[in-house]
Amino acid sequence: MLLPVEMNEVLRSFYESVISYFVASTQPPEDLLELKFRELLLNTIINQANRELKAYFQKLAVSDMDDLEDVMERNCLYNLQLHEYARLCHRSLSSFKRDFQTVYDMPPGRWLLEKRLEAAHHLLLTTDKAVLDVAAESGFANHAHFSRAFRNLYAMSPLQCRRQLTSVTEH
Repeated sequence: MLLPVEMNEVLRSFYESVISYFVASTQPPEDLLELKFRELLLNTIINQANRELKAYFQKLAVSDMDDLEDVMERNCLYNLQLHEYARLCHRSLSSFKRDFQTVYDMPPGRWLLEKRLEAAHHLLLTTDKAVLDVAAESGFANHAHFSRAFRNLYAMSPLQCRRQLTSVTEH
């Protein structure tokens, strides 16, 4: 994403003040570069013409939970390990589990299982795909685990669920 930065006299003066550091033969100290970078950010966002950029920075600062929800909703049907979901959310495994519990009020493993079973149930009722294909599309690598979990939640096997639907539509 590209956001335009509106230049003003303050930013022009800033540019003039730092250009000498980059053309000099000696490298400026890290602390100074960090300070100048902070000055650049501050001068950029206090410029009223850069409201869109300021809003974007604010969103980045406060949207960790939203990002977690978005990542999980978009990727829940992929057969990934929890540490891989944590990496997608830019968190350590422990902070991912803690933040996940805060957002969803349940552990990520249970939530993933429920989401995948809901997706499988929907596919069984709305498509004629083979049960093995439904399991794979719903994020299950192990068919036996899928069947056992499906039976625990819906009190019937995936095949019984499909048969129940066909017997209802035939009558």
